[in-house]
Amino acid sequence: MAAPPKKSPSKRAKTRKPRAPNSPPRSSAAKVPGQARRNSEIVYRDLRDQIMNLTLSPGTPLAENDIADRYGLSRTPVREAILRLAEERLVDVFPKSGTFVARIPMTELREAIVARKALEEVCVREATVKASESWRAELRAIVQRERDLAEAGDAQSFHEADNAFHAGIAAAGGYPGIWTMIEKIRLQVERYRRLTLPQEGRMNLVADEHAAVLDAMEQGDADTAVARMNSHLNKLQIDIGTFRHLWPDYFLFDDQ
Repeated sequence: MAAPPKKSPSKRAKTRKPRAPNSPPRSSAAKVPGQARRNSEIVYRDLRDQIMNLTLSPGTPLAENDIADRYGLSRTPVREAILRLAEERLVDVFPKSGTFVARIPMTELREAIVARKALEEVCVREATVKASESWRAELRAIVQRERDLAEAGDAQSFHEADNAFHAGIAAAGGYPGIWTMIEKIRLQVERYRRLTLPQEGRMNLVADEHAAVLDAMEQGDADTAVARMNSHLNKLQIDIGTFRHLWPDYFLFDDQ
C-alpha cells in the first residue's frame, strides 16, 4: 500500500493551533531588527519597573498606540515588550478587549512565599556557619541603612536595601545563585510587598526583624536564625488578608 503523500512545507506552515482567548500575541522576536529590539528593551524595562513599583497599578489598561507615541516608536517594539511582560504574567492580553496590567494572583503569591522560605532557610543556615566578619559587618551596615531610610520614609530605597540584605545572606552562605532563583519566583511577591511598606511602622519592623536574624547568625545559632527569618517572611503570608481587603481590585482571587 502506498504511503500517503507528505504535506508541503507551505501547507504545514499554515496549520496553527488555535490560541487561548487570553493568550499573548505570538512572538515576533526573530523578525524584529536590531534597533527595534533595543527600543523594545527600553519599553520593557520601563513598563516592568512601573508595574513592579505599582506606578502602573493592577488593572490599568495599556494601549499600544499610546505607548508607541510616548516613546516615538512604531508598534512593533511595543508589542514585543508587551509579549515579554505577558510571559511573566505581569500583563494580561485579551483579544478584542485590550491589554491590562495583571492583577496579583493569590495562588501564585502564596506559593512564591512558601518557595522563598524554603530557599532562604538554606542560605541562612549556611551563612551562620560561613559568613566572615566582613560579611557580617556589611549586613549590619545594610540594617543601619534600612533604619535611616525608614526614618526618612524612603520606601523605594528601603525596598532596595531590603533586597540587598537577603541577597547578602545568600552570598555570605556561598549560594548567590539561590538569590537569583528567588528573584525569578518572587515577581508577584514584590508587587505585594510594595503595598505593605508604606504602612506606618512597617519599615522599622522589617529592619528590627533583619537585625534579629543577624543577631542569631552572629551567635552561631542557625536554628534560631532560621526561625526568625521564617517569622519575618511569614508576616507576608499572614497579612495577605488585610491587604486584599484594602485593595481588592489589585488581586486575582484564584485561590477560592
